[in-house]
Amino acid sequence: MDVLIPNLGDIDEVEVTELCVSVGDLVGENDPIIVIESDKASMEVPAGVTGVLQSFAIRLGDTVGEGSLIAHISVEANGSGAVSDTQEPKLDQSQSDAPTSGIGAPDVVSDAVASTAAESSRSTNEKKDVDVLVPDLGDIDEVEVIEVGIEVGDSVSLGDLLLVLESDKASMEIPAEFGGEVVKLAVVVGDQVSAGSLIAVISTADTSSVSFVRENMANPDLSSKETESVGKEDKNETFDGGFFSDLSTDASTNKTAPPPASVETPVAGVSAIDKNIYAGPAVRRLARELGVDLAVIKGTGNRGRLTKDDVKVHVKTQLKQEAVGRGASAASGIPTPPEIDFSRFGEIEAMPLSRIQKQVAVNMHLSWLNVPHVTQHGKADITELETFRKGLKPEAVTRDLSLTLLAFLVKACCHALEVYPKFNSSLHSDGSQIIVKKYMNIGIAVDTPSGLVVPVIRDANKMGIWQLCESIGVLAEKARNKKLAMDDLSGGTFTISSLGAIGGTGFTPIVNTPEVAILGVASSAMDPVWDGAEFSPKLMLPLSLSYDHRVINGVDGGQFMLLLTQILGDIRRLAL
Repeated sequence: MDVLIPNLGDIDEVEVTELCVSVGDLVGENDPIIVIESDKASMEVPAGVTGVLQSFAIRLGDTVGEGSLIAHISVEANGSGAVSDTQEPKLDQSQSDAPTSGIGAPDVVSDAVASTAAESSRSTNEKKDVDVLVPDLGDIDEVEVIEVGIEVGDSVSLGDLLLVLESDKASMEIPAEFGGEVVKLAVVVGDQVSAGSLIAVISTADTSSVSFVRENMANPDLSSKETESVGKEDKNETFDGGFFSDLSTDASTNKTAPPPASVETPVAGVSAIDKNIYAGPAVRRLARELGVDLAVIKGTGNRGRLTKDDVKVHVKTQLKQEAVGRGASAASGIPTPPEIDFSRFGEIEAMPLSRIQKQVAVNMHLSWLNVPHVTQHGKADITELETFRKGLKPEAVTRDLSLTLLAFLVKACCHALEVYPKFNSSLHSDGSQIIVKKYMNIGIAVDTPSGLVVPVIRDANKMGIWQLCESIGVLAEKARNKKLAMDDLSGGTFTISSLGAIGGTGFTPIVNTPEVAILGVASSAMDPVWDGAEFSPKLMLPLSLSYDHRVINGVDGGQFMLLLTQILGDIRRLAL
């Protein structure tokens, strides 16, 4: 049976970026056999039939179009001896004249399937050493190993803790993706690692749980013919003539040369091509043109494959970091306090900060130096809101939710941000415009033993009170248990820092740049409030709104605070 490239819509040609199976493998109808990539997206191509892969008609890096031949598959026969009627194989005239012979004959197919199945069964009992690597870390370059849960000789099962990593924002546990015995441990507590770094080597017979691409990157198993073919393809199609002869000189120069002063030059030069870098020729060509080292980029494609977007995002990030660095340098004229030996005055104890605490300190200092802060204070009468909230507690119990004031604060802030979208913006790096976001991702500050983290409720404006309660509970639990993913901590547009019962009468929160505003919430208290005729006891909630004065002026801040206190004073306004 011939397997062909399917309908590609308005795409003329695509690149073959992955071979998902090997010749001789038994494949199912929906099993992917290759991955193709256009300039817009990637797509897995399924086998379409059940059978044994006899041969490939394409190679990695080939450019193919709709209807191009991918592979030949011997189709599995059904119980009656006829070919499976899910999809009939295409036969040329000679094959149709001799239906009981050749590749379509039931006895040959059955023997091939049985042989492959037996070989597969034998291979599952054979152990294989598999490299365990640090997974994709999003926009984080390096993380610290803060806990190692395994030792050489340990037996691990699927889901067992291997190690705990900590970035500047959060901690993350790395579980075992398959069972086996630890034969090598490549990290210790305190090591700095990045995406793709080796964690350990595990000897396993559970090869069905190990990714095809990951196994081949860790333990390449290509014939000499295939290796020669792939090497030739990369050299001819990806690199210009003479590139390899000049590479060693360029690489050594790039290691010692200072970074370019011009923003238009993205990054330092390209390093030697690494056989473990999972990227197609088009991506490698783009990286060479932009002067990007693929070894320092984390792939977001299928099974960690590097895409063109990964390269472009990396360049943009580098440019942004250079701009921030220049801004920090400009503000570095502030004298630093002298170092003091406090042990001269008595007994002391040095308590090291976690990576999260150290990074929070850096971020807060950067924001305080670069953002002209203004803090506006106010009080909201939440007497009726608190009565309403307490009345909903029985329903919250049935929903297994904790109905806190924070859910109402998030909902009220989303309503105010819709009316005053300037508070849901960021100042462009060149200072010439503001970027108003059409989405509302509300950050909520959570205190953890490792430091303050700010997980984000995505599209909070589209949620009701019960949905917000659930999201807040899930994020807070993940933060306390070090389960937050990198995606949980990015993309915020407005932050709420609620100190609850320990909040006092007010405080001045620091803007969480690149956001332009943050709401600080202190402790509610009963105050006597004059209503024009007499004093009445009211439950008042102190609010502190800090904002970037380059974007928001006092009138804006006053209007936002007024609307927010009105909504909290009469929650029915959310229905207007």
